[in-house]
Amino acid sequence: MSANACISVECPPEVLLELHVSPGEMADALTEKTALAFFREGKLSSGLAAKWVGEPRSVFLLKAMAQGARLLDQGDIDYRRESSL
Repeated sequence: MSANACISVECPPEVLLELHVSPGEMADALTEKTALAFFREGKLSSGLAAKWVGEPRSVFLLKAMAQGARLLDQGDIDYRRESSL
């Protein structure tokens, strides 16, 4: 069994042309945006989201904060979850 699951997403070539990105760049952008969204929604921990995008947790958290993510919305619950990772 593969360590990573592969998910296919349909994307018209015109979208890639309009955005001036390659399929690989689009895949990376979608992965990062999805990981950030799931983290902001509380569905993924920062550690797992960072692992998914392949960067250190501290870098991921800085990106999340730069995009408006609030790290301690739920006070003690969030603090314990984030500090235990």
